[in-house]
Amino acid sequence: LPNLQARHLAYVIYTSGSTGQPKGVQVEHRQVARLFDACAELFDFAAQDVWTLFHSFAFDFSVWELWGALSHGGRLVIVPAEVARSAEDFHALVCRERVTILNQTPSAFRRFIQAHERAPGEHSLREVIFGGEALEFASLRPWIARTPLNRTRLVNMYGITEITVHATFYPLAQHEIDEGAPSLIGTPLPDLCLRVLGANLQP
Repeated sequence: LPNLQARHLAYVIYTSGSTGQPKGVQVEHRQVARLFDACAELFDFAAQDVWTLFHSFAFDFSVWELWGALSHGGRLVIVPAEVARSAEDFHALVCRERVTILNQTPSAFRRFIQAHERAPGEHSLREVIFGGEALEFASLRPWIARTPLNRTRLVNMYGITEITVHATFYPLAQHEIDEGAPSLIGTPLPDLCLRVLGANLQP
């Protein structure tokens, strides 16, 4: 589009937030670009990377998957719905397509770990990025028993649709998984800040 500007609408995703009432969150092109600019120093995404589009377009994790791949010149493997519903089939796809960047909710990755234990194919993952749910670090023990962190980095991220997918970044350490540390969400992305407020919205 010749007249497209950074302030123009990129997408609308509906979320219930904390109210239970659906609301449309309008996100502009500049907000998506800002997300990947802010993450540039935290990840070394490159054209050689292979991503999957695993999540529904109704979930903003798909924005990270889609534009994470394309904005870095990488390859995006679109996962058919029937494959996404089968941990075994999805695990086979990840191995076959030599996926390097995997984005998963913790519950989906638990099923992926089980599939990997049943059919331990050779994967090419160098980053697994979690989001969408609280992550129980202890649940990752079976994974790191087969795949050490110096081969595949595990990163926990937290965010809400209103601020464009991710707000925080936390790379996991071996001892935290071994000890079953609580779900740590880490530090804000470099262009954001976090504030902890009480019931009256005071610091």
